[in-house]
Amino acid sequence: MDYEKGLREVADDVFAYLQPDGGWGWSNAGLVAGENGSLLVDTLFDLALTAEMLESMSAVTSTSPITTLVNTHANGDHCFGNQLVVGAEVIASDASAAEMADLPPTRLAAMMAADFGETTNTYLRESFGPFDFSGIETPRPSRTFSGHLTIEAGGRTAELIEVGPAHTAGDVLVHLPGDGVIFTGDILFINGTPIVWNGPIQNWLDACQRIIDLDCSVIVPGHGPLTDAAGARAVADYLGYVRAEATARFEAGMAADDAARDIELGPYADWLDWERIVINVDAVYREIDPSRPPTGVVDLFRGMAELKQHK
Repeated sequence: MDYEKGLREVADDVFAYLQPDGGWGWSNAGLVAGENGSLLVDTLFDLALTAEMLESMSAVTSTSPITTLVNTHANGDHCFGNQLVVGAEVIASDASAAEMADLPPTRLAAMMAADFGETTNTYLRESFGPFDFSGIETPRPSRTFSGHLTIEAGGRTAELIEVGPAHTAGDVLVHLPGDGVIFTGDILFINGTPIVWNGPIQNWLDACQRIIDLDCSVIVPGHGPLTDAAGARAVADYLGYVRAEATARFEAGMAADDAARDIELGPYADWLDWERIVINVDAVYREIDPSRPPTGVVDLFRGMAELKQHK
């Protein structure tokens, strides 16, 4: 499918906002327009990018203002622009709302300013250097829910389906049953490597199957081009493969960082940000052994930076 930056109508008055190349921070969003107001699905990683997106939507929102904003999860590339959507009701899952407070923009800004060594700093600059984390207020949803919530947005029904913890603690799908469209947040990375920040992986596999079972004609992923059921199957296949390969190495007594280096990615080696295998193996190890101390975020980025440099 075509993959160009900007607003694209995917059904009548339903739009996807796409940001190639879909790598670190380059997330997608959505807009559902109606006579009585519009629903925005996610904001972007910084204020400038979000302002650019909102301007591209202005032809629609000038007559159908955004009255509702749904954040699919707590990662900043899906919520750091919230403050620019003035007057809208902001909805997120209970778990995402709690996680937003733990992942403030100041934390990313501090990481970018710190000295973690040349290899790690170079990787961080390549991943997050295009973004400006200054002036961003920590998102605070005005309405939260757990499980399932049906809302009316511009005269349309939208089903908010919590499928986390998976990618993060409180991932949410936004399903428009009357339009055959679903916004998946980061449950789907298309042509890019998923990141298991939270898990368990089985929840993520179940979420992929849920997307497939909804049988939507248009699937808007959190990152990457528009897709269909095949995209959801590809993500599930990757996660199942990593879980099996990492589990075998755990049972053989291999350390997580060694396992990440040892796993042959095969058909997934060409996916964007393949080095995220470091995070994903660590997640499998934590799932198998809950007593295992959590690996710090900086150490995970250091592991990815070193793997990418030497492989």
